[in-house]
Amino acid sequence: PWVVNVLTIDPRKTRGHLEATYGPDLARTEKTTDLVRLSGALAGVNASFFTFTASQQYPGEQVGLGLFGGKLLSEPIADPAEANFVVDARSNRVIMGKLSWSGSVRNKQTDATLPLEFVNHPPVVPAECAALADQTQCTVPGDVATFTPEFAAATPSGPGVEVVLDSRGCVVDTLTTRGTTLAPDQTSLQATGQDAASLLQVAADGCLKETSTLVDEQGDKLPLRKALYGVTGRYRLIADGQVVVPPGSGSFFDRNPRTIAGTTEDKKIVLATIDGRMTSSVGTTMDETAAVADALGLHDAINLDGGGSTAMSVRGALVNKPSGSAERAVGDALVFIDSPYRP
Repeated sequence: PWVVNVLTIDPRKTRGHLEATYGPDLARTEKTTDLVRLSGALAGVNASFFTFTASQQYPGEQVGLGLFGGKLLSEPIADPAEANFVVDARSNRVIMGKLSWSGSVRNKQTDATLPLEFVNHPPVVPAECAALADQTQCTVPGDVATFTPEFAAATPSGPGVEVVLDSRGCVVDTLTTRGTTLAPDQTSLQATGQDAASLLQVAADGCLKETSTLVDEQGDKLPLRKALYGVTGRYRLIADGQVVVPPGSGSFFDRNPRTIAGTTEDKKIVLATIDGRMTSSVGTTMDETAAVADALGLHDAINLDGGGSTAMSVRGALVNKPSGSAERAVGDALVFIDSPYRP
């Protein structure tokens, strides 16, 4: 048996809007019920896959796309399993699929350019240079990451360099080790390994222009409008009315609690949870999850984070039964706010 809870939003009839929210900052986790309440929403479900136990410091960090109010706060990753759910909160129009990202910083005076690897994700120090206090002496490629004030109370600390920028992109501080507190109008760039020296060279007391580009599966650029919100799932379930979930084995493909986000052919938005790991509701395999989405009339759908994360909150109350002993704190949520979108 399965217990399925379904939330349907009809853009033609509602005055409200769907958006994504992560709480006070990206790094921390909050329960779905709290995220719904804090955003003043009527209802919501858990959304993105997130770092969880892989990071004690930053458990709430999305593993993949995190797009909030048109601001890219977490980049899509290269994993072909990633499936993104993007909604325009102004119109409640949804696009689904696999987005790709590229980013770079350019010195406005010298045109010196450096590619970015991450957005709000700690750069990795190369193992060969882990003992080097001065990363500019490292000859092994490292990472370059950009950080925003939304990430956490402080940027990640450790070996490497960090360049702090003001709202115009001009350098206001250069640090020979990583980790600082950003003002609300500041951002920073961190680099490790060989890239540490490259960042210092590109920044060199100048003003930088950061470029961030999202591209859909057709190769078309996605303009980062203020009303855009996007979250990260794993595997497309249905595309253009066809079940497309790939074959697979292992615990991820076994029966688990699931959270689904999708749209019907007439553009209604459907958010659904399937309880699991209990006798009253055993959960679904990936194939069964796609079958449930199909039975709900979804023309396009993705599988969001599930397992112990699966949660639906309506009017402040948890309406499903989480598989653990209590509701899990998660990285972000999709929430329906019963009023028109206002940036």
